[in-house]
Amino acid sequence: MGVKNYLIEGVSCTGKTSVCDELRRRGYHSIDGDVELAYWGDPKTREPLDSSAYEHWIWDVDKVRALVADQSHAASFFCGGSRNFDRFIDLFDGVFVLEVDLDTLNRRLAARPEDEWGDHVVGDHGRASEREFIARLHATKEDIPKNAIMIDATAPLSRVVDAILGNAN
Repeated sequence: MGVKNYLIEGVSCTGKTSVCDELRRRGYHSIDGDVELAYWGDPKTREPLDSSAYEHWIWDVDKVRALVADQSHAASFFCGGSRNFDRFIDLFDGVFVLEVDLDTLNRRLAARPEDEWGDHVVGDHGRASEREFIARLHATKEDIPKNAIMIDATAPLSRVVDAILGNAN
């Protein structure tokens, strides 16, 4: 989709969807990966699964590759979380990770709609276990791309997007 392609990642509630919307509002080509690319599947085999476990939230690798190959835009921003980003991260010219402090994360999780992951009951997982899991990922940073440019997502949205655009080469 772009001559330059960028991935915008982060744990739940760091603002990936808001960044995607703001980029679109400013006229940039952006893909909401959680809506346009994601499904519940096995990260290794890519087979769809009847599961809502966090580790099974993956992106369609073939779709990502096809979008990256189409260079009809000067830049494309792929926004969202994916547990199989290691399968396509090498396709991106830059990777940004949105980060927030734990208080901000907890406040945003509490305000999240009840039908979104991290704030509702899924199978035998409840709000508390999902929030604990997100807090652990936040603390350990075990599930974010390495060598990414970290963006302070506690700033106003316009400044967050300015920081991303300022670092996109």
